[in-house]
Amino acid sequence: MVLNLVELASPSPASTGVDTAGLANFLRAFFAPLFLVVVSVVALFFLFTREITRFVQFLILAVAIGVIFYVPNIIEVTAKAIAGALGIK
Repeated sequence: MVLNLVELASPSPASTGVDTAGLANFLRAFFAPLFLVVVSVVALFFLFTREITRFVQFLILAVAIGVIFYVPNIIEVTAKAIAGALGIK
């Protein structure tokens, strides 16, 4: 009990900004199923109208966008790689 009172009496350091630790995970969990539904509906539309060229183009674009949604830290890793290739530290 004394330990709890000591912990309560000592001031905690003030936070320096907004805590966004779980924001990316929340957005992935929210938008990923919605993305899959939209991709499925549009892909079925292209298949039923027999527009195979547009279907393939859409599929390539959907896979590229899906990689951004589902692979964690892909934007950060890509940005660091580009900056390293340009000689920026």
